[in-house]
Amino acid sequence: MPINFDSALGIHADALRIRTQRAEMLATNLANADTPNFKAKDMDFQSALQMAAAGQKSAALNTTHQKHIAGNNGNPFEAVTQYRTTMQDSLDGNTVDEQVEQAQFMQNAVQYQASLEFLGGRFQGLTKAIKGD
Repeated sequence: MPINFDSALGIHADALRIRTQRAEMLATNLANADTPNFKAKDMDFQSALQMAAAGQKSAALNTTHQKHIAGNNGNPFEAVTQYRTTMQDSLDGNTVDEQVEQAQFMQNAVQYQASLEFLGGRFQGLTKAIKGD
C-alpha cells in the first residue's frame, strides 16, 4: 500500500513553505531599512495557508491573450502580500520600522521551528509505522 505524503503530512508542509517565504520577505524589509522610498511588505499567513489548503499554488492574474504579462513575479502568494502601515512617517518615504520587522522576523522564526519539529515528529511516526514498531 503506497503512502500518500500529502495526507500524511497534512497542511504542515505548506505552512513550512509559507513561513520560509515570509522570512524572506521580512529579511528583505530589514535589508532595505535605509533605502529611500522602500515600502515594507508582509504576508497574511492565515490567507496564504487557506490558499494552500484549497490547492491554489498561485494567485496569478487571468490573462486573455498569450502576450499578456503574468502578474505574480515568482511569488505564489502575491494576493496575500500587504504593505505594512507605518507608526511614524519618515522623511525619505521608507516605511520599515526595524524593531517591528525584527520582532516579526523572530516570531516567524519560532513558528518555523515549531512547524519543522512537528513535521519531524510526523516523519518519525511514519518511519515507526513502516518498520512495524
